[in-house]
Amino acid sequence: MGNPFRLRRGIRLPGHCSNLALLIFVLFALMIAARPAGGQSQPSSPQPAAQQDEHPDEPEANPGRPTVSNPATLAPVGYLQFETGTLGATGSAEFSTYYEFNEVIKLAVSRRIEFIEASAPAVHSTLNGISANGSGEVFLGAQVVLLPGEGAKPTLSASYSRRVYGGNAPDLDVGSPLNSSILYASADVKGFHYDANAAFNEVLEGPVRRLQFGQTLSISHPLGRGFGVSGEIWRFTQPFQPGNAIGNLWAISYAARRNLVFDAGFEKGLTGTSTHWEAFAGLTYLLPHRLWGR
Repeated sequence: MGNPFRLRRGIRLPGHCSNLALLIFVLFALMIAARPAGGQSQPSSPQPAAQQDEHPDEPEANPGRPTVSNPATLAPVGYLQFETGTLGATGSAEFSTYYEFNEVIKLAVSRRIEFIEASAPAVHSTLNGISANGSGEVFLGAQVVLLPGEGAKPTLSASYSRRVYGGNAPDLDVGSPLNSSILYASADVKGFHYDANAAFNEVLEGPVRRLQFGQTLSISHPLGRGFGVSGEIWRFTQPFQPGNAIGNLWAISYAARRNLVFDAGFEKGLTGTSTHWEAFAGLTYLLPHRLWGR
């Protein structure tokens, strides 16, 4: 869900997700409330025309969430971008229920280089009726554009990150990498946008280190009036257990402004070692003021 270095967490729907369901409902209500009453838009436009006319010089956010895939393109140069979300989980050997607040902060210092921080500062979990509060991992890294593209010509980029804080919260199905390298490709083809990622993660279990491979592909399409829909398939190997984690994700987004995008969706695990059902909600906000002069 947008964390470029750590697999997005999700929830299984039955029984323990009333709080998250309420949050998703509130986010959808905010999406609807943020729509201008008289705004008109062209079907192919990602945002309402009224907003484009009112804020022609406003910088535009480049969300990485809510999909597992991240874009090869960077945020606008000199602007801080925040990708904020919440999620939870049930049905794991490490916990009975799990809820998390997560944050990704991006800052592009040039058209080629972007620095990224990803964290889960607040985690609540329960196991056998015992509750615990803690924090998740913190990752620092950078993404570099290798080959700029436009339209159907893909943009290619690569990133590296390292876990700088391990946290004290339980892990989910595929764990968390110590070091991660990712290759990205993004392009627009006949009204559809795609983001494809190939991940190479170093994962640990005690003193043992192994390589984890991951592949993701997300495809999105604007629905008009600021709404868009995304579908995704992803696969990650699980080096310390037999099988692969494979999932199918669907999400809807709403651009309330050029620099503010809401999202919510769900995911279905496709293998026995994947989380069966997941749900998530959040937003991407690009601060409208540049940190330094042009």
